[in-house]
Formats: sequence, structure tokens, C-alpha cells
Amino acid sequence: MRWGKTRPARSSPARPAPTSVPESQPVDGLVPAPAAEPAGYDAVVLLGFGGPEGQDDVIPFLRNVTRGRGIPDARLETVAAHYRASGGVSPVNAQNRALRDALQTELAARGTFVPVYWGNRNWAPYLRDAVTAAVDAGHTRLLALTTSAYSSYSSCRQYREDLAEARCATGLGDAVRIDAVRPYFDHPGFVAPFVLGVRSALADFARQGLAPDDVHVLFTTHSIPMADAEQSGPRERSFGAGGAYDAQHRAVAEVVMAAVSAAADDDTVADATPAWSLAFQSRSGPPEMPWLEPDVNDVIVVLAAAGTRAVVVVPIGFISDHMEVSWDLDTEAAATAAAHDLGFTRVSTPGLHREFVAGLVDLVLERLTPATTPERCALTALGPWTDACPVGCCEKGPARRPGTEPSSPAGNPAAQGGPSSGEAHR
Repeated sequence: MRWGKTRPARSSPARPAPTSVPESQPVDGLVPAPAAEPAGYDAVVLLGFGGPEGQDDVIPFLRNVTRGRGIPDARLETVAAHYRASGGVSPVNAQNRALRDALQTELAARGTFVPVYWGNRNWAPYLRDAVTAAVDAGHTRLLALTTSAYSSYSSCRQYREDLAEARCATGLGDAVRIDAVRPYFDHPGFVAPFVLGVRSALADFARQGLAPDDVHVLFTTHSIPMADAEQSGPRERSFGAGGAYDAQHRAVAEVVMAAVSAAADDDTVADATPAWSLAFQSRSGPPEMPWLEPDVNDVIVVLAAAGTRAVVVVPIGFISDHMEVSWDLDTEAAATAAAHDLGFTRVSTPGLHREFVAGLVDLVLERLTPATTPERCALTALGPWTDACPVGCCEKGPARRPGTEPSSPAGNPAAQGGPSSGEAHR
């Protein structure tokens, strides 16, 4: 864990078995669009993880998520209980429907009239069905916008493999081209809602009489196996032990805290900036397999023991308040804080925030009309990330043994000691 203060800135059918992307090609399996000239895309595809929409969907959905891992239904029921408490419905599909509509509206407002389709990896509507619908409507050059902002196997490369797989599964082959926008972890539209959320949370605690030293800002993201983290990012760049995945999150957290510090003289925030750290959530898999640490609940316990009076949890690894956020943070982490008499507030994810939706459209327009769009935006020294991933980028770590479990309610093999639902990355 990195502690310290930041200084002001200067029931549907199961999906087919995954198809590997040939190492001789970019990881999206397709020729990437050059950033300097229009590629003639005629439709956008919002690519998500998927989630159940009723009690009867829960176990089939979790079977899709854990396909090939040999996990019996009895173990999947551990995670199913999280969904069943909400009527078997994941919030992620409704969120993506709303995001699709917001993207369509924002594109039209800017005079770009391309349709926005939506498809998932693990539940209806499946990506292959979205691609088929687009092609049936005459659209054969598709630009995908994934619902994950960072670089790792499960949060970037696997989505690009999904795009290559969709071409094969639909039998469309070379008849359709599908590319993806760049990872957008440090795009202003993604970061701005977190800055506003942290400032608001700190102001609330200040009104309750808490000094900056009483409050800790705890950034969280999905844990992934150390082997996957070390492989994240291009091979030719050095990011440290946690690879690009860890480095990107820390860089974004620093940007957020720098922006909060820069506004410290504003009446809406405290006159100093609290300490902050990065924690991980939703770990899954056998205990002997190393994952990124520390766990958010463990950090909360340590903070309480050290005399911290309140914690602001900032889920910078996620774009929406899906099940993994609502259960792992709003339920479990909040309960841990309450058990240790620690004040707790959780900052909202970007969701449908105006700046986030506008930022996603900026990313789309970078590729639709790059000759007429502004400079590619990035708030950290790590970006702007490239459109196409080089060979070997974000490879999967050593294979996980059969029978390892998912762990939290979002279904991601990147999740915490029991089955996970992984709506975040997978």
C-alpha cells in the first residue's frame, strides 16, 4: 500500500468458447484505425460485461462468467445470493442501456448521426448479436467502446479478443471491421466526476467538524492476480511490480488528489488535503495465488486502529454503480467501517455524469473524425494510451487451475475469496 499526502499540482444461449487472438496480429485481432485519418466507421458498439435480469438468469449467467473453470453450481450460489437479494437483477444492464441512449443523444447533439449498439460478453444482448444486428442494418465498420477504462487482460485485452471472437462467431469474417477506442483511464471526462465527488465528500465531513487529518481518502479498484498485473501494458515499458494496471490507478488517484488540493482554498472544501491510499476489492481464486493487495476491508480496519475517524471510498476502477460496487463497497466495506466506528461515504462512479458521457463521445470522435477533433486528452504522464495494443500487451498470467472460484457479486475472476461476479472488468 502507498500511504501519504498528495501535494497540489504544479436465459440466453451460453457464449462460445473464447478464441485466441493470433500473436502475429494486434490484440484486437484486426487492423487498427490510424489515429491521423478517418476510418469510415459507421456504427458504435458499447461492449459490456453483462448481468442477470431475473432469478432464473442468475446461475446460467454465473456459469457463463466462470466457463472453463470447473466451478460447481453449489459454489456459484455463494455469489448468487448477492444477486438474489436484489431480485436476481444486476443493475449493470439498466446502466448500460441508459449509457447507450446518452451516447446516442450526445453524438446527435454534435452532429454525428451514427447508431449506437450494445452487446455483452456474458449475457443478453450478446456482442455477437449486436454485431449481427449492425451488419444486417448495413453497418460493417464498427467502433467499440468498452465499459472498462484501464489496461489488463480482463479489463482491456479480453474485450478486444471478444471483438475478434464476434467476427468468427457470426461467420462475418472480413465482411466486418471492429476496432476499439483506447483505454481512457486518464481522460478528463472519466476523472472529473471523481474529483467532484471527493471534494463534495470532504466538504460534508468538514461540516460535521472533522479536520483533514481525521479523514482518509481510500481509492479502490478490482484486484487481479499479480501474474496478470505484471503482464499488463506494453512489454517495452516499465511500470513496476503491479504493471500498467497498478500504475494507471495510482496515477489517476494522484491527479484526483492534486485537483482537490488545488481547490483547497475554495469554500466548498477543507483547507488541507487528507492522506490517501489505493486498495483493492473483489478478490477471487485460491488463497495461494498472489493477488494485488491490500484489501479495502483490511485497510479500513488499519485506518480505524490508527485513529482515523472517517473514510472517503473512491471506486476509481469502475465506470458505474453495478453489483460489485453496491455489494463490495456499499454493503461489505460500509459494514466494516461501521463495526469499527469509522465514518464512511462512497463517492459515485461516473455513470451518466455529463462530463463522462461527453468524454466518451470525445473518444469516439477521435476515431470517427480524427482530422477535425481536438488534441487527444490525457491527465497523466502515462497517456494518452494508444489505439492499438502491441503484440504481447496485457497477456494473461499463468493459467488458473480448474475449480477456482469467482468472488464477489460482480463475477470477475479478478474478484475476493469466494465466487465473484466481475461486472467491472470481464
